[in-house]
Amino acid sequence: MTIEAKMTIAEILRQKPEAAKVLQEFGMHCIGCAVAAGESLEDAARVHDIDLQILLDALQSYDQQ
Repeated sequence: MTIEAKMTIAEILRQKPEAAKVLQEFGMHCIGCAVAAGESLEDAARVHDIDLQILLDALQSYDQQ
């Protein structure tokens, strides 16, 4: 599965629950909150001041392990 910037956090976690570990490592500890249901990965990265490309790379690398 390719994780894309426009996907919601909830969508990513439904398809790849193990992505929670990576998101938490980046400081996204509220992955189960109501906002995560409709917030895109891109929006979450912006809110948390995280470089989107670095986050995407980490999620893809973890996905391939």
